[in-house]
Amino acid sequence: MSITFWGLSIPFLGTALGSACVFFMHRRMNDSLQRLLLGFAAGVMIAASVWSLLIPSMNMSEKMGRLAFLPALVGFAGGVIFLFLLDKITPHLHAMANEPEGPHSSISRTMMLFFAVTLHNIPEGMAVGVVFASFLSGGTEISSAGALALSIGIAIQNFPEGAIISMPLRSEGNSRTKSFFYGVFSGAVEPVAALLTILLTSFVLPFLPYLLAFAAGAMVYVVVEELIPEATRNEKTDICTIGFALGFALMMVLDVALG
Repeated sequence: MSITFWGLSIPFLGTALGSACVFFMHRRMNDSLQRLLLGFAAGVMIAASVWSLLIPSMNMSEKMGRLAFLPALVGFAGGVIFLFLLDKITPHLHAMANEPEGPHSSISRTMMLFFAVTLHNIPEGMAVGVVFASFLSGGTEISSAGALALSIGIAIQNFPEGAIISMPLRSEGNSRTKSFFYGVFSGAVEPVAALLTILLTSFVLPFLPYLLAFAAGAMVYVVVEELIPEATRNEKTDICTIGFALGFALMMVLDVALG
């Protein structure tokens, strides 16, 4: 139980620590640093999607023989479609964008920035929850160390994400304290989503291969639709590429070494 508690808490702690950067940095984060951190977060999420989610999903379906890819394919597609629809029906504003996305709304830019990062964090919470649900179910595909590796990896990439949300909120004229708490609250959706998944383990157990891939699809959607475009705007790709490579390599090492 202690492993599960820390597994759910560590990613949230990463967001909180990153959000605290607003107390030590200027109103705006250096552009190159922001691109590096976005690329890093993208690399971690892609590596986690492959090693921690898609591969275990296919391993769980080995009894299907040549069709072992099917639950992963269906779940992955479902995750992409889910985030696509959520993206369309929720008004939100990405940190480096001038125009909001989703339906027209009169809510403030601060709240739309908050919604954007909250949407981003939903699939990460789902990923942690479904991995720990698999571990707690007694399956052999995911060990306690492997589940904890995913939590640590997401916590590492949540640190820059926390800073990336709190700093723009500060630049919008909010106080440091308010910006910090918005950043923290945006990450609160992760342990909530993870806990709900674990509590429903008995119901979701037959669908674990699909749910693992579902979380992977949702995370990949966030990377392709949000992180990479923001980090490579104006065709400045070098620093993002370096960050992506570092994040991908770190998550790969964590998953293989601890898994």
